[in-house]
Amino acid sequence: MNKIDLAFASALEQAQLIRQGEVSPLELVELYLERIQRLDSKLGSYFTVAAEQAIADAKAKTEQLSKSNSDLPPFFGVPIAIKDLNAVEGIRCTYGVNVLKDKIATYDDGVVMRIKRAGFTILGKTSTSELGSLPYSEAPGFPPTRNPWNLDYTAGGSSGGAAAAVAAGLSPIAQGSDAGGSIRGPAFCCGLVGIKPSRGRVTWAPVGDYQSGISTNGPIARTVADAAALLDVMSGYVTGDPYWVLAPENSFIDAARQPPGQLRIAFTTSLPPIGEAQTVCQQAVQETVQQLEGMGHIVEQGCPDFTGLIEPFIKIWQAGVTTAGIPNEVLSPMNRWIAEQSGSAGEYLQAVSQMQIVARRVVMFFEAYDVLVLPTYLFPTIRVGEWADLNPEETLQKIISWIAPCPPFNASGLPAIAIPTGFDTNGLPVGVQLVGRPAAEATIIALAAQIEAAKPWSTNRPAIAL
Repeated sequence: MNKIDLAFASALEQAQLIRQGEVSPLELVELYLERIQRLDSKLGSYFTVAAEQAIADAKAKTEQLSKSNSDLPPFFGVPIAIKDLNAVEGIRCTYGVNVLKDKIATYDDGVVMRIKRAGFTILGKTSTSELGSLPYSEAPGFPPTRNPWNLDYTAGGSSGGAAAAVAAGLSPIAQGSDAGGSIRGPAFCCGLVGIKPSRGRVTWAPVGDYQSGISTNGPIARTVADAAALLDVMSGYVTGDPYWVLAPENSFIDAARQPPGQLRIAFTTSLPPIGEAQTVCQQAVQETVQQLEGMGHIVEQGCPDFTGLIEPFIKIWQAGVTTAGIPNEVLSPMNRWIAEQSGSAGEYLQAVSQMQIVARRVVMFFEAYDVLVLPTYLFPTIRVGEWADLNPEETLQKIISWIAPCPPFNASGLPAIAIPTGFDTNGLPVGVQLVGRPAAEATIIALAAQIEAAKPWSTNRPAIAL
């Protein structure tokens, strides 16, 4: 296997190659570090490359393999990237805030602890928007994160660096987080698989939840199986978590390997009261619907009622910036404005109550359906800096009209997976998202794997990566 093929091998395949002695953890880490050094100045996918720590960890694992390869964790020696909103002990954690560039984390987030226990080697911390608040990764004081498929365009946000790194072969797999589309959006922009798990599936320990359950950690990968396997690693209750769901009967990687059976599926290409998706995003849904019908699923048009969700969701999103505790004067004008709009504690609690009322209505829709298929975003990927000259109010309206299909499922806590379906006229990926019933990640993973098997996409590689 040549170096490019190895860099683009799935994380599961790399784990197998390590066990078979065909490649060592050190060889893999050195491969990715060389690619990061050569390519990331064009992409801006990493805020911090933890080269010394990664090499030391890979050397230790390579030495361990020379003695025994029994009883190894599932991803022993496989590299991974961690989003820079999550703490990794001994590595800086900036949250995309310029004044925190020298802040070194003193602990591991709970999800990072699980990733380490699974045997992964951490390459570094990937870029994010400032405080993770925006759907494009252009934090002041950091290089903008660019799309590997077309460098004039964004890789999305706030997990933009994670998606750019995986799409360009600068990491085989990555961790991200999603409070309003921050995994699914970058997956859409970069032609990847991104899972937003059910509320309570993945812990936020030890820091806890401060946005009333809209945010969760999740995987970004090139294949459904990789994403499912990383979700297995991430999942699980930690004592004191404010939300939790029962562990699935079978693993998510097993779900990716089993046919889903006949499903009752709804689809929509519009999101009232926002409106219709642009043509290329409509076509992605329509082509997926035709594919699902050909597979024998029962498919019909339908959409939950999202009326009344926008305003309360915005209020909770705004409060997230305030809760970060960063002085307004060091933030970007957009985040300063967001913080100023956040309102009182009473207004926040009213917003939470209204969001929960709408969320109950959204969840009830799934009493009649197993899955909803809809656009990931309502129009294709934007250019880097496309909205830079707009005032905050105008920017907010642009954001709402772009990411509208994502926040309802953060509000309701339902699982969703973004999958690629093709490309637009600018050579940029497009795709759809599949949303499932509460705690039913297995269903949408199985369906996504069925779609992937019929029309594989992971062999596509951006020119910059070659």
